[in-house]
Amino acid sequence: MKNPISPDPRESLLAPYAQRASESAGRIFPEEEHSFRNSYQRDRDRIVHGTSFRRLDGKTQVFLNGTGDHYRTRLTHTIEVASVSRTVARALGLNEDLAEAIALAHDLGHPPFGHAGEGALHELMKEHGGFDHNEQSLRVVEILEESYPQHAGLNLSYEVLEGLRKHHRTLHHPDGTEYPSPSLEAQVANIADEIAYYSHDLEDGLASGLLHQEDLTSLDLWNEATSNALEESSGTLASTTPRTHRKFILRSLINREVEDLIETSQKAIAESGITSANDVRYYPKRLIGYSSELKSCNSALRRYLFEHLYRHPEVNGANESACQMMVAVFSHLFSHPDQLGISSLARVEQFGLPRVVADYVAGMTDSYLRSRYTRMR
Repeated sequence: MKNPISPDPRESLLAPYAQRASESAGRIFPEEEHSFRNSYQRDRDRIVHGTSFRRLDGKTQVFLNGTGDHYRTRLTHTIEVASVSRTVARALGLNEDLAEAIALAHDLGHPPFGHAGEGALHELMKEHGGFDHNEQSLRVVEILEESYPQHAGLNLSYEVLEGLRKHHRTLHHPDGTEYPSPSLEAQVANIADEIAYYSHDLEDGLASGLLHQEDLTSLDLWNEATSNALEESSGTLASTTPRTHRKFILRSLINREVEDLIETSQKAIAESGITSANDVRYYPKRLIGYSSELKSCNSALRRYLFEHLYRHPEVNGANESACQMMVAVFSHLFSHPDQLGISSLARVEQFGLPRVVADYVAGMTDSYLRSRYTRMR
């Protein structure tokens, strides 16, 4: 493309410590700049148009896909994370495009059947390096997506890949230099994920009837959100439908999370003295985070969800049955690798059969894995 716009005029509106597309470390396979989209906008589009992104619509968040029309899937969760990421990034003067791209790619490596499915795959792969959905997301965008004849993967920019390595203790610049922290945009996407899945899993749990609002009064965060919701609705909240009632309270809860995150992060950034995106990477600790008060409230909410929702017999029982199908399909494909298809078979020599089978199974939707299980019986 000719006459690239570099830098993007909107970069002048960013905070000095934001990551600018014009200062990107580039891609593994160099490309010409686009005439009207910066590198992070192009990354976002590559992710959204990818096969793995579409499959997220058929993958479980908490409740098995297909068990209810209104329960969240990995796709709806991902869109919600992207929404929160853009809101927080804008408030902090950060690069919204980068935060959004990282958010949209963060769950591409999730297998069918949610966290239970991930646990089952990890057990199957424990002698072969294990399985982790964060690392699998990187494999998806670097190796498994098939969009370009010139190379495997999506050839995303270095900064988006950095954001997907959020759990790595040490990060590496393309020149080999080590540093402790990712961009602020990557940190935002990571916390936005937490805000989205705890608050929205809580909503799905209430909608399912497995959780009950009267039991949530043990949580300070819920009580505060309820009080704020009543005040904002001018006392009309109690007369609404149950769905409106809980959704309005959860709206208040998310507002509380986001406002605290922005305020606390602004203060931490100011006190850190950072003046560039490079300063962020060499700062010894993460700067995007909650206040100590909200961190404590979130810990209580997390414990509650694990005890009363994620480990609920109805959730665990369904997931356990589904994971037995996953084990059977994995074992069948391992014994019959000819059923993996040409693209997967071509990777066996480089990565080994167990990893290639794990890639294949992890890429399935819930319904496709069930159909494969039915066909092999």
